[in-house]
Formats: sequence, structure tokens, C-alpha cells
Amino acid sequence: GGKMRQKKIFISGIPAIIWGEPSESAFVHVHGKLSRKEYAGDFAKMAETKGYQTLSFDLPEHGERTDGVRCDIWNGMRELNIVADHAFERWGSLSLYACSIGAYFALNSYAERPFEQCLFQSPIVDMEWLVRRMMEWAGVDGERLEREGEIETPIDTLRWDYYRYILAHPVRRWDIPTAILYGGRDALQSREVVAAFSERFDCRLTVAEQSEHPFMGSGDGAIVAQWIENNMYEGRIR
Repeated sequence: GGKMRQKKIFISGIPAIIWGEPSESAFVHVHGKLSRKEYAGDFAKMAETKGYQTLSFDLPEHGERTDGVRCDIWNGMRELNIVADHAFERWGSLSLYACSIGAYFALNSYAERPFEQCLFQSPIVDMEWLVRRMMEWAGVDGERLEREGEIETPIDTLRWDYYRYILAHPVRRWDIPTAILYGGRDALQSREVVAAFSERFDCRLTVAEQSEHPFMGSGDGAIVAQWIENNMYEGRIR
């Protein structure tokens, strides 16, 4: 295989990488928590064999981002839209890959965008479910969260403003043809939540029974690769 072509760019100050040989088709790649744009390499190799370039970028507080911007829903949406504006100007046909919290940001940012297809890996499709779980784990109720505004927990910072946003903005529309990979041992979303989302928005759901949320266990790389192979359409100009 040799080394894959990479071009580093900045999109309105956001560090990004364009992977692969020039093409009319590309994937916008939105990483998850604790990840970074460089980790899109394996995905980008597979996408290239199907005719796509890949555009990956660092979410706030990740990778090269040391600018103090918080990784929350508002900054996430703003930046996903900046990246999409750039990508839709540059490529004739765009698709979407998003992982974990990246998928939640995408659901809130991209419902109106004409992506050809979407691949969601371990997506957070119901953030209210997750935040309620985190509040239970931390022994925090809504009244205390409203009173204190922010509460540090071992998993993440609970924020009253974020919680209010989540409650007010459930996912109501998602028309993009979507395939989902979900780990049967994912602690961040229940199977019921992901199955209900898949049914409501007509997604192709694949469940890897033994896998956890990060898909970093033994054999998980092959599971992810097979899922991408089975579900990624060939790149085309619409």
C-alpha cells in the first residue's frame, strides 16, 4: 500500500487533513471524544478504495486544539457547519462518517445538509439518556445541577445549560440514508435507544454483541472494517 496522501489545511482556524487522491466524492469525518483528526487514517484508506477523499478535523479540546474553546454542543455545531460549508464548496458529492459524541453534534448540525449517505459508529443518538445516566452515577439531581450550574464528575462535567439544550432539542429529523454500528456492551447508549432511533429514521443497524463503545478490543478493528465494507456505497457524482 505505501503511504497515503495527506494534506494539512486550516478551515477558519480549525486544523484539518484531506486524505487521499483527488476525487469528486469525499467523506466528512467527525471523530469522537479522546480522538483526533489523525486517527481517521484507517477509515480514509478504506474510503479511498471506494473512490472517496476524507476530510477530518480536530474538535475543540482535541488534537492540536489548544485555543481554549470548549467542546460543547454550541461550539460543536458552529464548527461542524464551518467545515461543511467548506466541504460542500469543494466537492461535488459528500458523505458523512461520525463517531460517538461526533454523531450527536452531526445530528444537531447536519439534518438539512444534502449528504449522500451517513455512517455512524457508536453514535450518541439520545443525549438525554446519557446525561441522566451520568447524573445517576454521580448522585446528582436536576435541582442541584440547576443551582450549581456545573458539576465535575469522573466521566465529564455536567452542565445545566447543556442539559436544558438537550431537553429542548431532541432529534426530530434525519433523512440521510444511514448505517449504524453499535456495540452490544456499549455503556453510553442502551440498545433500546439505538434500536428505536434506527427504526424511526430507517437506519441499517449492525450490532456487534461483544464490543464496547470505543471498538478498541481484540477483533474490533476487523468488525469496523467489515461494517464499512458492507455499508459504504461506491463514490459517485450525483
